[in-house]
Amino acid sequence: MKIIKRIFKLKYLLRFVLFTFAASIIYVTVRIILAPTVAPDTNTDVVIRVKSDYALMLAQSIVGVIAMLLPGLLERRIHLHIPSIMLVSYALFLFGAIYLGEVRRFYYTVPNWDTILHVFSAAALGSIGFSIVNILNKSEAVAFSLSPVFVALFAFCFALSLGAMWEIYEFSMDGVLHTNMQKYALESGEKLIGQAALSDTMKDIIVDAIGAFVMSSIGYISLKYKKNWLKNLEVTRM
Repeated sequence: MKIIKRIFKLKYLLRFVLFTFAASIIYVTVRIILAPTVAPDTNTDVVIRVKSDYALMLAQSIVGVIAMLLPGLLERRIHLHIPSIMLVSYALFLFGAIYLGEVRRFYYTVPNWDTILHVFSAAALGSIGFSIVNILNKSEAVAFSLSPVFVALFAFCFALSLGAMWEIYEFSMDGVLHTNMQKYALESGEKLIGQAALSDTMKDIIVDAIGAFVMSSIGYISLKYKKNWLKNLEVTRM
């Protein structure tokens, strides 16, 4: 009965997050139509969002819907088993990064919100890196066995490389849609200069490296001494 209850709770959580992204798409689409292209000159401290701000929210919400559908697609197409705790963490991360972070402006109103999410994502990507190598190690079609050191190194590089790809994505979105994903400007639109403009990107990469290193170290100890610490986070083949 406890397992059934967990499944239903997970099911409702995933549906709730998916519904949130779908509702955000509708809301943001309306706001894009109504929002000005350029913020008017005012003497107040009120931040007026323009079309590019809502364009970012729309793009992120669409990515969120696709990302929420991806685990189910992987389970059906390539027969992966994704642990419930991984799915919960995945859904909560997307909810925090896209809905709370972009739509609800947590990136601007909550101190270090972006940093917290990057630590979380680096650890999750590290565990996925371990899962990929373990799947290959256990596959009958692949005739090799990798040492715990190599597995840990692969997991670290895997998590860090995906973190770097995310920064490339942010840079590209900022260039194409004139958004502010890399936080090179304040919420008011005032652009930062020099090292201040680079600090967000470099902080994200450094935090990604720290999170990946911690998870890789845990994974190494788990494999080396057979602790099974990552068992509940390991993606496996059905």
